[in-house]
Amino acid sequence: MEANEIQEQKEYINKVSNLNTGKKLKYHILTMGCQLNENDSEKLVGMLEQMGYKESTDASDADLYLINTCCVRENAEEKLFGKLGELKKIKENRNIIIAIGGCMMQEEHITQKLKKSYPFVDIIFGTHTLHKLPEDIYTAITKNKKVKDVIDIDGKVYEGLPIKRSNNRQASVTIMYGCNNFCSYCIVPYVRGRERSRKPEDILNEIKQLAKEGYKEITLLGQNVNSYNGGEGYKFANLLRDVDKIEGIEIIRFVSPHPKDFTDDVIDAIADSRKISRLLHVPLQSGSTEVLKVMNRKYTKEQYLSLIDRIKDKIPEVVFSTDIIVGFPGETEEDFEHTLDVVKKVNFEQIFMFIYSRRVGTVADRMENQIPEEIKHKRFDRLKALYEENIEKNNEKYVGTNQKILVEGQSKNNEKMLTGRTDTNKVVIFEGDKELIGTTINIKIVSQHRWYLKGDSRDCP
Repeated sequence: MEANEIQEQKEYINKVSNLNTGKKLKYHILTMGCQLNENDSEKLVGMLEQMGYKESTDASDADLYLINTCCVRENAEEKLFGKLGELKKIKENRNIIIAIGGCMMQEEHITQKLKKSYPFVDIIFGTHTLHKLPEDIYTAITKNKKVKDVIDIDGKVYEGLPIKRSNNRQASVTIMYGCNNFCSYCIVPYVRGRERSRKPEDILNEIKQLAKEGYKEITLLGQNVNSYNGGEGYKFANLLRDVDKIEGIEIIRFVSPHPKDFTDDVIDAIADSRKISRLLHVPLQSGSTEVLKVMNRKYTKEQYLSLIDRIKDKIPEVVFSTDIIVGFPGETEEDFEHTLDVVKKVNFEQIFMFIYSRRVGTVADRMENQIPEEIKHKRFDRLKALYEENIEKNNEKYVGTNQKILVEGQSKNNEKMLTGRTDTNKVVIFEGDKELIGTTINIKIVSQHRWYLKGDSRDCP
C-alpha cells in the first residue's frame, strides 16, 4: 500500500515537472529544529528538485518558499510568524507559493491561527503527509486553491522518497519515527505519533548505498533510537552491529537514546566496535529524582549515574553529552543542586541546556507551579558557568594526542585553514590542502581554545 502511494506521488512529481518545464523556477527552504527535521528537509528538497525547482539562497527571488517547522520550543512559533510577516510582503509583489510543514502543523491551534491571520499561505502539510508534497503543489498550481493536508492518526513508514543530502561526506539515516514515552514537557508524541520502526533491510541497504557513494560518517536518527524494534527480536544492538560491518563507513553516531532503554546489549555493541563514536549522548533533563518523576522520565538520579558507570566500565575512553532543562515546573533550589551534582560527577563533554518553555497540549503546561522567568534564567546562568569551567579542563586531555578526524571543509573564519571533528565531536582547525576534504586523517592536537582544538597533520602517524 505504501509503495503504491509513493508511486502515485512520483507521478505527481512528473506532472509538476512538466508544468515547470522551461520556467527556471526556484525554491527556498527554511528548516527549524532537530536533525530529524533536517533529514525530512533533505527529502522535501529531493522532491522539489525532481519537480524542476532549483535552490535559491535568496528568499526574495524564490518562486516557492517552504518552511519545515519545529514545535519543541516556544520561540519556534515566534520565528515562524515573524517569517510569515516578511513573506506576506513578497507575496504581495510576486505570487509565490508558500508551503509550511513539519511538527507545528500537527497542532490545531497553530493551523487555526494560520487560517485566520495568514490566509495567504498556500499549502499546510503535517509530519504524516510529508510524502504528499508533490500532489499538494500540483493542486495549488492547477486549481489555484489552498491545501491543508494534515492527518491526526499515526503515520506510516514510507520508503523510496527522493532525497538530496546536504553534503557528500556525512549523512543522517532515520531508523524510526514517533515516540511512546510521553514526557510531561514534550509535545513530540502528539505531533510525530507513536513509534514506528523501519525494516532493518531498508536501513542497511540505504547505508550500503551511501557507502558506495563515498559517505564516511552515518548518524542514526530517531526520537528514541534505542527503542528501535525491527521485528522478530531484532533490536537496536543488532542494528548497530550490522551497520558496523558495512565497508566504507568509518564513523557511526546516533541520537537520541533514552536512558531507560540503554540496555547492556547496546553498551556491548558499542564496546565491540571501533566505528561507533565514543561520544555518547545520554539525555539527563534533570538531576533531581523528584523532578524526573514529574517529567515522567522513568529513571532516578541514582539509576542515571549507575548507567553512566556501567558504560564507563565497558568503554573506558567514553565521554558524554546530554540535554538539561532548567526551571521545570516545581523545580526547587535543592532539585537544581542535584542537577549541578550530576554535571560535576559525569563531567559532560557537551551540554545542550534549555530554559523550560511551556508547550500547549502537554501535561507540564497545565501545572500550576511554574517557575518565574528570573529564577529560570539565574539557574541557567549557573549551569552554563559550571559547564564552561569544565570545557578547558576537558580540552586539555586532547593536547599532545593523535586524533582521527573526518575533514569536513574549510574553516568558516579562515579560508587558509581546514576543519574537522574528532570521534568525540570536538572541532579541530588545522592547516592543510583542500584535497584532504572528505578524507579521514590523523591529526596531532597542539593546543586548545575552549570552543575548538588546533591540530597539525604533519608527521602524524
